[in-house]
Amino acid sequence: MLENLKREVIKAAQDGQRLDLCKHKSGNFSIRDKETGYVVVTPSGVNREELTEDDICVLTVDGELIEVKNNRKPSSETMMHLEVYKTRADIMAIVHTHSKMATSFAVLNKPIPAIIYEVATFGLKDAVVPVAPYARPGTVELAKSVIEPVKRADIFLLEKHGVVACGTDMYEAFLRAQYVEELAEVYYYTLLINKGNEPDSFSPEELESWKYPEKLEKN
Repeated sequence: MLENLKREVIKAAQDGQRLDLCKHKSGNFSIRDKETGYVVVTPSGVNREELTEDDICVLTVDGELIEVKNNRKPSSETMMHLEVYKTRADIMAIVHTHSKMATSFAVLNKPIPAIIYEVATFGLKDAVVPVAPYARPGTVELAKSVIEPVKRADIFLLEKHGVVACGTDMYEAFLRAQYVEELAEVYYYTLLINKGNEPDSFSPEELESWKYPEKLEKN
């Protein structure tokens, strides 16, 4: 069931590995089906390059297993995905990576400020990529730790862990996972050039003020 969504999840997982967003079976990916509300999620401990549709697990948003084949188990961090979906009805896809630059700031429990205007599309209500407080991976505590950050942003960090990017579809979520890694890299080099001093950043009001140019709209 939901074979098209399974293929989307597989492609994102494989592309994430190829783009160095996550390695060694780390990270996880999911999509919520608009019609049934079911969630398709990558399995635990399977080489991404070998993934097939039969490896992808299907659950309800409450964690009830609907379809599991080949004795697979859903990702150990599935509870975190489900908590995000339960918190925000608009989120339909989640990408969790361990990309190096962004995770470095997660290790430091350091939010990434809105220093480039592209982040206006990240839903950053506080003009920062926030950090969810540390909790052990795979635990209920980790799942609960994401509730407040995802209310404030479409992208956030997990302290000492990695990155979570959310979207209305897998394309958007995966694109944001790439963007936040670029943002982290720009922030790192800015701090380096500026001898550790924080750069100026945009306010929430400035980010919220962006809209498509009226002159380019059709009359």
